[in-house]
Amino acid sequence: MNVEETYDIVIIGAGHAGCEASLAAARLGFETIMFTVSMDSVALMPCNPNIGGSSKGHLVREIDALGGEMGKNIDKTFIQSKMLNVSKGPAVHSLRAQADKGEYTKQMRMTLMREPHLTVRQAEVTELLTEELADTSDPSAPKRRVVGVKTFSGAVYHAKAVVLCTGVYLKARCIYGDTIYETGPNGLMAATGLSASLIAAGVGLRRFKTGTPPRIDRKSVDFSKMAEQKGDEHIQPFSFTNREEDIMRDQISCWLTYTNEIEDKVMKFPDKTRHQLFLEPEGEFTDEMYLDGLSSSMPEDVQYRMVHSVPGLEHAKIVRPAYAIEYDCISATTLKPSLESKVVDGLFSAGQMNGSSGYEEAGAQGLIAGINAARKLADKDPVVLSRSDGYIGVLIDDLVTKETREPYRMMTSRAEYRLLLRQDNADLRLTDIGYEVGLIDDERYAKFCKKREIIEAEIERLNNTFVGANKKLQEFLESRDSMPIATRVTLADVLKRPEMSYNDVVRLGEIAEEVYGKQDAEGEEAVKTVSVEEAAEAAGLDGQEIIRQIEIQIKYEGYIERQKSQVEHFRKMEQKKIPADINYADVKNLRIEARQKLEEIRPVSIGQASRISGVSPADISMLMIHLKM
Repeated sequence: MNVEETYDIVIIGAGHAGCEASLAAARLGFETIMFTVSMDSVALMPCNPNIGGSSKGHLVREIDALGGEMGKNIDKTFIQSKMLNVSKGPAVHSLRAQADKGEYTKQMRMTLMREPHLTVRQAEVTELLTEELADTSDPSAPKRRVVGVKTFSGAVYHAKAVVLCTGVYLKARCIYGDTIYETGPNGLMAATGLSASLIAAGVGLRRFKTGTPPRIDRKSVDFSKMAEQKGDEHIQPFSFTNREEDIMRDQISCWLTYTNEIEDKVMKFPDKTRHQLFLEPEGEFTDEMYLDGLSSSMPEDVQYRMVHSVPGLEHAKIVRPAYAIEYDCISATTLKPSLESKVVDGLFSAGQMNGSSGYEEAGAQGLIAGINAARKLADKDPVVLSRSDGYIGVLIDDLVTKETREPYRMMTSRAEYRLLLRQDNADLRLTDIGYEVGLIDDERYAKFCKKREIIEAEIERLNNTFVGANKKLQEFLESRDSMPIATRVTLADVLKRPEMSYNDVVRLGEIAEEVYGKQDAEGEEAVKTVSVEEAAEAAGLDGQEIIRQIEIQIKYEGYIERQKSQVEHFRKMEQKKIPADINYADVKNLRIEARQKLEEIRPVSIGQASRISGVSPADISMLMIHLKM
């Protein structure tokens, strides 16, 4: 007799999307089972050995702010940490950490195994079990609903919701040159049975391809021809639950070298004569190094010639050749913004299954899919982040409205409100949502509220503390190469000067208090100087992080307010809802392409409709006239 069990939610796949989806669903109290083709593939990092980076660091901090696990896990397992783009504005500052790949997998697997409502099972899911819905009168509504899954052994697992997090394993093939392996990444078994079942259920599939660079034997590298890249002296955690002193460690260096003039990147970008390549350790206890920037699927002998043309790698030995991997995935335009399928009720999808690329993009989608699968079973509205809420909102909105023809990667340029969506304020933007959902506990939320209170109180104090022209004040300003004060101004006004830091302004306030006593230059009562760091320490918070937040909010106040007004216009368009049962054939003067795209994607709002490729402003006008908006 075959095994037959019942769970609330089934997660198919244990990559970064599957881990976040499983933990979210289980932590919200639903009995959850996660399937993986191999326990060795749990939270596997088959490609680059790092978490974060430009725009991706934003995603990780947003995952953490909502109550996800990725930030906590990389804080436990990093071997180097670096803040990128520090020479630019705070909107593009992005944290990036090198991971010990083996330790990252080990720690995440331990977290999963210890979660009370979560079962982890090594088995290949080969069939999605569905049943026909009784009421199919609405032509746009799903015709079937999910009722469970079946594994290769014939075991049946009943469930009310299923989340597809299959990564690159569906009918996977690894290729370099004429060499083809019918496997998933790292030689792990491909999932060959599920694709046919998804197609039978009405879920359309397509074929995508991604690539990875070769791994190099450290012993064969000449580091004297490369530039050493050390980690930051002060380490900023990914998780808002950690402080620098919680995660301090000795860091391991990466190394910088360059391509020559014949490498493919130079051909694509003729204005550049060379491109950076980074040699990155894959872990603390391995000599494998990842050659970041040299993805290839060329034959093995060609790969050797490419590698040997790089300074410092003239005699390098390849441990694992670079390869491309082909796999089945879906078009995310067949998903609702909640990441639930429009075709099969109760079926959710996340990660590379949706045509995206990257651990961080996968983790973000997995978290949202897991939350929304749980909320569907609890008969609650789904969590849908807008483009003005976070990078996660931008990511999912792009996937469900724009037809991607290659794996989608998050970039800061994709976020039109990126000054508001900084990585430093991810908790201020999203922790309230994480708490309302149920993934942020009372203790963490209380600390967060205290942090927000300290920030708001100090900003208010700086905006209401005035200083005037005075010799001692002018001398201090001169010592900071800052212009003298001509008229009475607030400390916040002084902080907006590029050369002035928060600590400078605090000291200026102390001098003013010494000069004026309890009254300022105009004879009004002065506000006593307070210590943000002392208040933060008393609450168990990171004082430097709070200070950075105060500085950014004051220094960029004008730009921030301008983007907030843009967001208000954006929200008005998002609030103009489109009826779910609209018949686009009835909308007069729509172009054929627009009608086809609108019918296919079925946007939920005018705002979403306006972002669909092939839908013009004129089409939107016709639609709004039809809806009498």
